[in-house]
Amino acid sequence: MTGELVAPDASLGRDVVLAPTASVGAGAVVGDGANVGPGAVIAPGAAVGAGSGVVLTPDGFLLTSAHVVSGRERRGRAQFTDGRDFRFEVVGSDPLSDLAVLRAEASDLVAAHLGEADDLRVGQLVVAIGNPNGFAGSVTAGVVSALGRSLPARSGRAVRVIDNLIQTDASLNPGNSGGALVDSAGRVVGVNTAVAGVGLGLAVPINPATRKIIGSLMSEGRVRRAYLGIAGGVRPLPPQAGSGNCVEVVEVVDGSPAAQADLRPEDLLVELDGRRIEDVGDLQRMMVAELIGARVKARVIRAGRPLELELVPVELVTG
Repeated sequence: MTGELVAPDASLGRDVVLAPTASVGAGAVVGDGANVGPGAVIAPGAAVGAGSGVVLTPDGFLLTSAHVVSGRERRGRAQFTDGRDFRFEVVGSDPLSDLAVLRAEASDLVAAHLGEADDLRVGQLVVAIGNPNGFAGSVTAGVVSALGRSLPARSGRAVRVIDNLIQTDASLNPGNSGGALVDSAGRVVGVNTAVAGVGLGLAVPINPATRKIIGSLMSEGRVRRAYLGIAGGVRPLPPQAGSGNCVEVVEVVDGSPAAQADLRPEDLLVELDGRRIEDVGDLQRMMVAELIGARVKARVIRAGRPLELELVPVELVTG
């Protein structure tokens, strides 16, 4: 699929600046509006589907979707609409957030301005930029249809929910993945990731959590997450324990930190490291690198009785 760089001075309507975007063709990611032509080859004899991307820095860091560069090849070419094309390498990919960072052999790209998805409101105008079905540099307009959507993601045996996704009715098609979702001020507020149906596009938000993921990918080439080894679901607290919800443990992985701490199926996890746990998302958001190897207290309810356990999370292995 082809990709294309949208010129920094391109505009849509009144004072709406289109953020630089890029696209990736068979193995090539698009950045600052860069794209790879149809059938672009990543390695001799290996071709993959195209995608789009966003330029993060003038010296060649590009942001795209992890599934766009999910093949074994770690290199490709990115071609820009001004006629330039550059080789790139995958710096880091995180399937559990569907984000990836690439580094192009360039030094004078125009970086996109990153916005703040947490400031978005339902009904707000947004623009999707990308290379749908090989039509490079395409722009579609729509609104924020909903906020706080979720999408399951998998990496090896690890399963995680990508939360706080932005839903938009701006038309998204194959090839838009990795491209920018832009607000009316020209700021990138999301990275287009999936089409859930006609008029149902989803984008990973640009917010403090994803900025941290992007930073980790740029500096370390990976994202470190803590791991407890449980599966659970939301359920209401027992009346004697107060109001609100908690997470009921459904399964405990043998040999995991949770098993070593004697956490059991049917236990109700109410609090971890001093923070209330009301749903699986709360627990997931706590599994940050800083928790790896730390001793944390867990407050649980077992058979109606409160207990306090100590857990030591380990690093999540996704291979």
